[in-house]
Formats: sequence, C-alpha cells, structure tokens
Amino acid sequence: MASDSSAKEQTHPLWKRDRQTIDEIINGEQTDLNMCELARLRIRYNGFPGARDIQSDLDKVMQRWGLTEETLFEKTRTLHAQGQIYKNRDQRDDWS
Repeated sequence: MASDSSAKEQTHPLWKRDRQTIDEIINGEQTDLNMCELARLRIRYNGFPGARDIQSDLDKVMQRWGLTEETLFEKTRTLHAQGQIYKNRDQRDDWS
C-alpha cells in the first residue's frame, strides 16, 4: 500500500520566483532569453511532484511556439554555446 506522503503534491521552494518568470514568458515573445528560461524551467520541474500550474504553462508555451522538448533543448544548447545568454541579466544562472 502506498503511503499518503508519496502521493502529496509538493511546493517547490522557488515556485514564487519561477511563477513570475513563466508569466513573463507567457506574455512575452519567443526571444533567445525566453527560450533559455523555458528550457531551464522544463529541466527544473521535470518529474517534480507539484507545481502543476507551472508545468502546464510550460507545456502551453511550448505548444504555442511549436517546440518539442528535443528542439527546445537543441536550440538552447546552441544559444549557450554562442555566449552567456544571462550575461546582461541582474539574475544569476539558477539551475537548482
């Protein structure tokens, strides 16, 4: 029998900041920065047992932009290889 704790939704400690980021992506354009942020959040929330609102919105953006996870990661790997996509941001790279 599965325990109740294994089925419980969790709140990610960075949910509030990530919610703001995904809201900016949803309301923004398909820029290099927004694509990299989308990829970063896809990685962070992949398999996370909670934050279903963020996961759903990430899926919606990918669908709207016509991206699969494979094409998103391919494009963002290229962007990161070309230079520091976050160089002019006031925010540090946050992959946790």
